[in-house]
Amino acid sequence: MKKVINFCSKNIVPIMFVIICAICIPASGFSVNYILSELMSRLSRNAFLILSLLIPIMAGMGLNFGMTLGAMAGELALILVYDWQIWGIPAIVLASIISIPISILFGWFCGKVLNMAKSREMVASYIISYFMNGVYLLIVLYLMGTIIPISDPDLLLMRGYGVRNSVNLTTSRQCLDNALAIKVAGIKIPVLTLIIIALMCLFIVWFKKTKLGQDMRAVGQDMEVAKDAGINVDRTRIIAMIISTVMAGLGMIIYLQNMGTIVTYSSHSNVGMFAIAALLVGGASVDRASIGNVFLGVVLFHTLFIVAPSVGAKITGDSMTGEYFRVFVSYAVITISLIMYEIKKRQQKSEVGKQLAAAQKKEEEK
Repeated sequence: MKKVINFCSKNIVPIMFVIICAICIPASGFSVNYILSELMSRLSRNAFLILSLLIPIMAGMGLNFGMTLGAMAGELALILVYDWQIWGIPAIVLASIISIPISILFGWFCGKVLNMAKSREMVASYIISYFMNGVYLLIVLYLMGTIIPISDPDLLLMRGYGVRNSVNLTTSRQCLDNALAIKVAGIKIPVLTLIIIALMCLFIVWFKKTKLGQDMRAVGQDMEVAKDAGINVDRTRIIAMIISTVMAGLGMIIYLQNMGTIVTYSSHSNVGMFAIAALLVGGASVDRASIGNVFLGVVLFHTLFIVAPSVGAKITGDSMTGEYFRVFVSYAVITISLIMYEIKKRQQKSEVGKQLAAAQKKEEEK
């Protein structure tokens, strides 16, 4: 019984979502095939982005709201490739290559700032994402078409500079998802995209076993001990942030090729929030996350995204209620998870304090 209680307390967020999904799925009226088909599409679209969160957590930097910087790099790369009129898989490959140096620069900047805000990384990365959003808007609103040459007039606003509100990626839409795709019981399986995601999972597993990966885990456990062991803590944290930002940039390219449209000024805005919410739904915490949490989170979080509008429409007669509900849930999950993490952290500190006090008392008695 005690084991069951401990299991439930450790996995309260996934259990809550399993219960909510179990109630909402029958109420939505959607067929199992439709839900599975939508889930497969969302899994291939979002999994890579969520995987980019794992490395900073391993390095003790918490949930990386700064992954939005990588998403911006991916968007900028796709806009440039669209202007050069390169389509299909070559466009995705070229955009990925272009996004990497931009992501490295953004990741380095983010890492340097977070090194000056140790133990407050999540708040700092959240504010950095807002600051860099201003830089991104400066680039796409004023620099593209003036300093950065844009040859396609259809890509520009009427005034002759600045990128239009949406960029249609019809010629590259789902080019990765359709390559090697197979259908099983009417459900499209995007084999190539899943292979890319699987390779990233293997990279993370391999990376954890490397010297650098072990250094990051040491830094994540205790920075002072890691420093005493000769590890360059600041450099290791910057590398973790760079890797995360590069992965987020590649993940954003996968995300946008699935969507088929770049909403120039807002595509990246909620990516970080929803990715973090999905990871937390999968049972991760600020200092512990695994690949299993990523996939469980995608399934549970996006199942709710699929069925909530229909359930809201049936209960209240207004589908927007479902939209409000799922946005509310995404923020609520982050809030609940952070509160639970802080409570557990304080309990652990209290237990350690009691143990030290008991040991000290025994020594005094002797």
